[in-house]
Amino acid sequence: MTPSQLLENFSRLRVLVVGDIMLDHYVWGDVSRISPEAPVPVVLVERDSYTAGGAANVAHNLSSLGLSVELIGIVGDDEAGRRLCGLLAENNVSAARCVVSSSAPTIVKTRVMARKQQVCRIDREGARGHYGHAAESELLPRVLEALATGVQAVIVSDYAKGGLNQVVLEGILAAAKRHGVLAAVDPKPARKLNLTGVGLLTPNRHEALELAGLPEPSVGEPYPLEAVCARIYELFAPSLLVVTLGADGMALSLGGRVEQVIPTAAREVYDVSGAGDTVIATLTAALAAGADPVAAVHVANHAAGVVVSKLGTAVVTTDELRRELDR
Repeated sequence: MTPSQLLENFSRLRVLVVGDIMLDHYVWGDVSRISPEAPVPVVLVERDSYTAGGAANVAHNLSSLGLSVELIGIVGDDEAGRRLCGLLAENNVSAARCVVSSSAPTIVKTRVMARKQQVCRIDREGARGHYGHAAESELLPRVLEALATGVQAVIVSDYAKGGLNQVVLEGILAAAKRHGVLAAVDPKPARKLNLTGVGLLTPNRHEALELAGLPEPSVGEPYPLEAVCARIYELFAPSLLVVTLGADGMALSLGGRVEQVIPTAAREVYDVSGAGDTVIATLTAALAAGADPVAAVHVANHAAGVVVSKLGTAVVTTDELRRELDR
């Protein structure tokens, strides 16, 4: 299958995204002096911008590649939630089944940017318990309903905010298996969830170590990729494991063995925010479209290379990915 044929197949796919959804808020400005009140920069604000974050960014990546996408997560009954839902509608992401909660506020990440550098980040979110209660009582039934509508894949995007727990995950994986749907998970090992039954698992290098229960290598020691992949397979037996290695590219593992390490396709790196979202979105789309695992990883690697060359949470478009693959 040629890259063009693969990208054309994207438009025939329907994918469900479930997880912790957020609003990413950027405050753009400039710094010319230090505050007389404390040793901190004074940012003169020029503008604000907003984009979908977390699982919502995964959904946005899929829609920008031409797929039909539905997103299910928890948003607050607040201004941030309404803004986020408006952004999703503008980007052709269906969010009709999202849970609107009066007790769990919309998660907002505010990044203050000056001269293309992040000065600080401000997080607004509620207690995990509020999101967890809404997930079991309201979110899971809506996900099970959506999985029965003929989707080709489901992506679970866990940001450890409480919107996903073992009960919800097991319900999703069981339903995906019943309907013959590819189940992909971007994990947060701090949650200590049992990931057995996952079709695609996409941890970064640190998350993979946590999943494997292995310590960080000491300075000068190589990353224990083979041991990590073997241990994760022993614990969870994912059909396909892809470990993102930052500047070292991406590793593809099948059956606990490292099949291939693909060098990074990034030429310039301005901002890695949301790169993991792009990887799992593109990988899942490519696999659902009929690509073999090696080809799917190559496509996702090029997609991530495009996204990290942009400033702020960003997505890759079909045209950008086609040009990158042709190159």
